[in-house]
Amino acid sequence: MGKKELIFQKRMERHHDELRWLYMELYGNSSMFAELCDQMYEYYKDRSSKLHNRDVKREKNQDWFKGNDMLGMMLYIDNFAGNIKGVQEKLNYLKSCNVNCVHLMPFLDSPKGRSDGGYAVSDFRKVKESLGTMEDLASLTEECHKKEMNVCMDFVMNHTSEDHEWARRARNGEGEYMSRYFFYDSYDIPAEYEKTVPQVFPTTAPGNFTYLPEMGCHVLTTFYPYQWDLNYRNPRVFNEMMYNFLYLANQGIDIIRIDAVPYIWKELGTSCRNLPQVHTIVRMMRIIGEIVCPAVILLGEVVMEPAKVVPYFGTVDKPECHMLYNVTTMATTWSSVAMKDTRLLKKQMDSVNGLPKQYTFLNYLRCHDDIGWGLDFDTLKWWGMKEAQHKRFLNDFFTGRLPESASRGELYNDDPVTQDARFCGTTASMCGIESAGFEEDEEKMAHAIRMDIMLHAYMLTQSGIPMLYSGDEIAQVNDYSYKENPDKWDDSRYIHRGAFDWANAEKCKDAATVEGKVFAALDKLETIRREEKVFNSDADVYTYDVKDDSILGIVRMIDGERFIGLFNFNDWDRTAWIDEEGEFENLFTGERMILKDVHVAGHDFVWAKKYK
Repeated sequence: MGKKELIFQKRMERHHDELRWLYMELYGNSSMFAELCDQMYEYYKDRSSKLHNRDVKREKNQDWFKGNDMLGMMLYIDNFAGNIKGVQEKLNYLKSCNVNCVHLMPFLDSPKGRSDGGYAVSDFRKVKESLGTMEDLASLTEECHKKEMNVCMDFVMNHTSEDHEWARRARNGEGEYMSRYFFYDSYDIPAEYEKTVPQVFPTTAPGNFTYLPEMGCHVLTTFYPYQWDLNYRNPRVFNEMMYNFLYLANQGIDIIRIDAVPYIWKELGTSCRNLPQVHTIVRMMRIIGEIVCPAVILLGEVVMEPAKVVPYFGTVDKPECHMLYNVTTMATTWSSVAMKDTRLLKKQMDSVNGLPKQYTFLNYLRCHDDIGWGLDFDTLKWWGMKEAQHKRFLNDFFTGRLPESASRGELYNDDPVTQDARFCGTTASMCGIESAGFEEDEEKMAHAIRMDIMLHAYMLTQSGIPMLYSGDEIAQVNDYSYKENPDKWDDSRYIHRGAFDWANAEKCKDAATVEGKVFAALDKLETIRREEKVFNSDADVYTYDVKDDSILGIVRMIDGERFIGLFNFNDWDRTAWIDEEGEFENLFTGERMILKDVHVAGHDFVWAKKYK
């Protein structure tokens, strides 16, 4: 037996019994389990020698992704550089942004006009033709690895496009493929589902089923009518999707983002969210990865508050996802901006910081999606704030309808009945850079830039991995041209999915420009974070009561080093009422300072580390 085969055998021996037990508990099908194991070995053999070496290296350092040098950026391939080859040509720019994890937004084949931004996949083994080929993807990942950069992609497990081969064959009445989805020839069972299953898009895609008149059937479509939910009760679905997962991993992908994780398992009489079987599936996926491609880690998209997403980490002995999104903290951050009050954010961060340090969250200010106001409304209610009224206030604030707001953006899925809506806009536009530029107001612009930089400093102070959204590094504002595109005009999320402005990116070297000021500040912050031990993942982190609800205080401590971050969420200058012993250095400005009753300008921040 060769060395390569021996490595696989040892990994399989380590995990086989648990994998078989989980599989048989869920499916009770030994022949399908045997097929899965055989295919795992085939995908293992197909893995390149470079990826095998990467696996072995990362097995020895399983916390490689937790380093304070990790910095991600999400980008759409076509918006950023036209196609995959174009992204490869722009890697030096990404390196100049300190980025070492590139999240390529959905790029697999999907139907024009019915793609949901690429989340309606018609072929899991084909890149969208306009973006390139699988060979281009493998070339990109190899070049990224040479530059010590990681590549992340979305794996849409919950559903396929109605144009996927399985869906087309199911539409033709082939029973084997119909069994891979949820088909019902009457509305009786769908009606029962609708009693307990919430709607994801009540305005743009109401209901959870779509009627197919040519078949006389109803099919389960949790998200959009052209996205058919997969039936993971069928072991063939699980096996085939795992083969797709391994195929994509073998293209050199380092991080697999599992889309819509909580929805994967369906059960009549339930909400079809967060069911126990979901955890069985994710745990099996983790095991399969550790056997075949242990350099690959799982990022779960679970849109809930941190205390409720914790189960998706699994346990120390039986882990599931390596990383999860810190969604609620992101939404609470922007709520704090509008309220000029950090109490809810402080409570949110206390909850996150109280979790075990091995739990890794991915932190961000903005992403490709809208902002849903999934806040801690129980606490807000206790403070006398009503949910519907607060959501209206937030949406009015960030769309610039309130006189005290400089933010600009648009609503998404605005429901006239419930008056509920989500919000869309870039970080820069939400901070007021767009409106200040339009008004040619230098004072407002200076304030907006300061706010943008402060929020990034705050994000970089949190525990976990920071993720930038492409364009934020040069303060890119909203793009309203989507309204002229017949495939996009009715989806306001495209306001923050505009093409990357390379002409503006050229200005990042000019300190007199908005782009240059933001780029230079983020570069400095990221460099400090990378070099300072206090930003290590094993540091103790907690919030600091500075006796002013406008200012968020964060403390980081490790090996006798003490760091204090102060972030003013108010337009006006405020005072952090603290009295720290000894002398501190402001890491951002280089000034020495005493932390006693610290004056913090409106929307400014302090990064201070104590001298030993």
